[in-house]
Amino acid sequence: MPTAEALRRRARETWRVVAREISGFGVVGAVCTVIDLGVFQLLYVHTSMGAVLAKLVSTVLATTVAYVGNRYWSFSHRARTGLRREYLLFAVINGATLLLSLAVVAFVRHGLGQTSTLVLQVANVGSIALGTVIRFVGYRQWVFPAAAHRAPHPEAASVAIAGENAA
Repeated sequence: MPTAEALRRRARETWRVVAREISGFGVVGAVCTVIDLGVFQLLYVHTSMGAVLAKLVSTVLATTVAYVGNRYWSFSHRARTGLRREYLLFAVINGATLLLSLAVVAFVRHGLGQTSTLVLQVANVGSIALGTVIRFVGYRQWVFPAAAHRAPHPEAASVAIAGENAA
């Protein structure tokens, strides 16, 4: 049975890993949010593209940048399960959140009849916030899973061995 110190050490180590993932995910997400909002604004305001299509294009571009950033930075320490598998699951999760975003923007634009850039951008930001939570959980759980077998912490192993020798 692990000692209280070993449990505290494991909790600190776990928190450091999660904090690193959240901060990396946050930075990648911030960059991709700027890409998403900027491209949406550019396409909707400065071209004849409709709001829903502009949202689709901006999200696809931001999603591609997000995969690279998350795979090679935010979750780089996690198991590598194959590019095809990861990108497929990444695309499915992002596809689901894209559909959610499109539904929100379409509802505000067509259902509520709003044409104001500010109102549409607020709907866009709200859909991004909800999608962010869904994506982080999905990436950690399915796209970039934890390694199946972790090597035990050297001090935890020595505590376990010392405990066995005392018994």
